[in-house]
Amino acid sequence: MKKGIHPENYRPVVFKDMSNDDMFITRSTINAKETIEIDGVTYPLVKVEISNTSHPFYTGKAKLVDTAGRVDKFMSRYGNRNKK
Repeated sequence: MKKGIHPENYRPVVFKDMSNDDMFITRSTINAKETIEIDGVTYPLVKVEISNTSHPFYTGKAKLVDTAGRVDKFMSRYGNRNKK
């Protein structure tokens, strides 16, 4: 590996999923404004909106969008206005 191109400040950081309050600790160089204490150890805290515990692809709880039903509903409401 080349010398001097990799960051030196890797440290344990807590990432918290705000949608389901799941937390995990991993090593990162990200700058965090907040801290959290877990098991007596203080870690930098990074809040994220979505993670693998809340993303529909990983959880299998994807919402199906019925586009054909929406088009039919639109056409039944507004599609025949110019035919009169």
